[in-house]
Amino acid sequence: MRRRSARSVLAGSALSLTLVLAVPACSIGPDRSTAPRPTATGTASNSPFPADSGTSTAPVGVAPSRRSAVGVRELTFNRGGDRPLPVTVWYPAPGPVDGTPRSALPVAEGRFPVVLFSHGLTGRPADYRALLVRWAAAGFVVAAPAYPHTSRGASGGIQVLDVVNQPADASYVLTRLLALADRAGDPFRGHLDPDRVAAAGHSAGGVTTIGLFTAGRDPRLDAGIVLAGTALGVGTAFAGTAAPQLFVHGVRDEVVSYRAGRAAYDRVPWPKAMLTLPDGDHGRALLGRDQRALSVVAGTTVEFLRWTLYGDQRAKRRLPEQAVQGGLATLDDNL
Repeated sequence: MRRRSARSVLAGSALSLTLVLAVPACSIGPDRSTAPRPTATGTASNSPFPADSGTSTAPVGVAPSRRSAVGVRELTFNRGGDRPLPVTVWYPAPGPVDGTPRSALPVAEGRFPVVLFSHGLTGRPADYRALLVRWAAAGFVVAAPAYPHTSRGASGGIQVLDVVNQPADASYVLTRLLALADRAGDPFRGHLDPDRVAAAGHSAGGVTTIGLFTAGRDPRLDAGIVLAGTALGVGTAFAGTAAPQLFVHGVRDEVVSYRAGRAAYDRVPWPKAMLTLPDGDHGRALLGRDQRALSVVAGTTVEFLRWTLYGDQRAKRRLPEQAVQGGLATLDDNL
């Protein structure tokens, strides 16, 4: 199959995000106890989860300092019988550290935090492999579903308004994935940490991610990363226990304006930071087409995840320096 160009993939994200109006998102999955986090200051939501009033600070820990090999596994879930959700999972594995993910590898020893990643309109999980493999190599299990009506090749074509249903899909995938940690005989048994979970997403996947902290608040989430995203359709009523957020946006974004991304960021009531790339567009760095920018985005997001999911304070201190390496980006740091 012919590989699509970066411009082609990114152009798909331009399919009228303005059509994503304030349609209420679906309800989300069952609750669970949450890990210690910063104090909540968000407003109430209509989430079916009980309110989380935790007020303690993030746990102190140490993230892995060395990169690992990366394994890859394909899973298939289906929410409600009519929303197929194939999921690509990248995970730390034993073996040669060469940046190339391999299937059928065992999981590395230990229990790892989980990151749920959501693609943009007409995207597929594999489009973001350059970034997501780096996260997995740093010690995270990264699960990326292909959404039923917004992914490339979707049956019936792209349905932009379906973006507002994706936070519920994401929570469902998370529930099914985390259940594998206790399933006898499953390769992930004993290797997934349900108390250290983050959500991340690009473009429409950024909308999905914001929705997981607003209208469809999933209290299992400890942190979020929004890449070239906006709150259109899911609102900015951030709710529940505080979860630090990292926004990444290019000033020259031709699909989701920098102003729209900044407006969503400004409404976050929790610890937050915004990585701004003055020459950045809608996501060439995320697709691996701009290696220097990818290095900055990957490095900054890895340090953010090390801090929020491993409780590694050294990573938090390294993050500002990582963000400005090479003079390609600036950081608004309110973490």
